[in-house]
Amino acid sequence: MEHHAEGTAEAMIGFQKRFEWDFIKINPRADYHVEDWGLTQQWSHDEFKKHVKSNFPVKSIDDWNKISVKPLSSPVLDEHLDVVSRVRKGVGTDVPILMTLFTPLAIAGRMVEDRNELVQHLREDPKKVHSALRAITDTFVPFVTELRNAGADGIFLATTQWASSDLITFDEYKEFGLPYDRELAVATAEDPINLYHICGENNYLKELASEDMRCSLYNWDSHHPTNCPIDKAYDLLKPHTIVGGVDQHGWLLRSKPDEVLDQLKKLKERNDPSQLIIGPGCSVPPEVPMVNFEAIRENL
Repeated sequence: MEHHAEGTAEAMIGFQKRFEWDFIKINPRADYHVEDWGLTQQWSHDEFKKHVKSNFPVKSIDDWNKISVKPLSSPVLDEHLDVVSRVRKGVGTDVPILMTLFTPLAIAGRMVEDRNELVQHLREDPKKVHSALRAITDTFVPFVTELRNAGADGIFLATTQWASSDLITFDEYKEFGLPYDRELAVATAEDPINLYHICGENNYLKELASEDMRCSLYNWDSHHPTNCPIDKAYDLLKPHTIVGGVDQHGWLLRSKPDEVLDQLKKLKERNDPSQLIIGPGCSVPPEVPMVNFEAIRENL
């Protein structure tokens, strides 16, 4: 359903009407960010299999110089503004809507077939990579502004795997990531509900906590042993609100509903509801039983 605006919006509206979550995080196809630069996909109609990607925009280091600014009228950008508008019309005005947006470095990482190519390129010729990051940012700043007009209340700004020592150093993230991340967050206009999703293992949450990102919500996989647990993050992130606590690859996926209730009870007992919005630490596997979502929703 995600290969067109109608299907994406229908899925999001249906999920929201079934569970009535406190806010909607629109979940578009991940590569919508780079399709207008030429990436193509063979659509999978199996919810457990990913689309097959081809025609990556960057095949050599010189191709970064070919990445140019795309207008809002570009087909895929326009399609996803339509998604936001459709979701807003479908759920009404009372539910906050966040549109998923990858950071510019994360978008650049989807332009190559192997993300390690980008790591190599930014170290070999940073000027060329910065040129592409500038074009990506200048493409998505107007897009972010228009998201508010389409009905979004803010963005779910995801670093994917890039704000992590698994790929680059924090000094490299400060150069190639942070300045561009901030530009997208600032472009959300006044009083946004922005969520900064610091993805992956060995992430830079502690380092990023001190940066002014104009995001009121922070989200990461607090259950992974290489990342900061929630109880160690409250002082770190004040006055921001944490979204998390649900182990999406652990008990949410593998437990029965009564076991989910036990975990939820412990989560509520151990955390301050004024500082925590209960949610997963990252994308929820499609294999999670709907009865487990129902168990959570009925007992929040």
